[in-house]
Amino acid sequence: MTESVVRAVDKNAERWRWLLYVALALAGAMLTFVGAQAQQNAAEDTAFRKLIDGYCEAWSTGTADAPAKFYAQDDGLVFYDVAPFAYHSWKEYHDGVQTAILNNAASIKLTAGKDLRVTRRGLIAWTTVPMHLAEKTKEGKTTELDLRYTGIWEKRAASWVLVHEHLSTPLAGN
Repeated sequence: MTESVVRAVDKNAERWRWLLYVALALAGAMLTFVGAQAQQNAAEDTAFRKLIDGYCEAWSTGTADAPAKFYAQDDGLVFYDVAPFAYHSWKEYHDGVQTAILNNAASIKLTAGKDLRVTRRGLIAWTTVPMHLAEKTKEGKTTELDLRYTGIWEKRAASWVLVHEHLSTPLAGN
């Protein structure tokens, strides 16, 4: 082989080697990004699991004062509950649930299921999770309800607060 052919082959091999290095660097960067995103998602899921569990513990105290810290206090926000149909501010929700449910309860326990789903877009996140409500009234009547829960959360300062939620229960037999 002539010297010019050898140089051309070496130059071509060097280009391919350089392309391989660039491709490997890009693949490494992509894997790092995907891994970091997975870690962030896991951290958010853990944070929202703690938030939802704290929310359930607060409602289980039997007073509407305890869960107030989880809610935005703005007028006009809509919260759907199992009874009555809707509330149009945290104050209305607080007073309505206290009167309709909590004042009549000797004990109440709200627990979140394991199937928590969290979706986040910037400062807004929504959560869905099945819940279970066990209530014993002051008259001794017990009620057990399986609930579907959807919460719309907004990041305000360092805290996530509910700006909308929807609780419902399936019809009997479903």
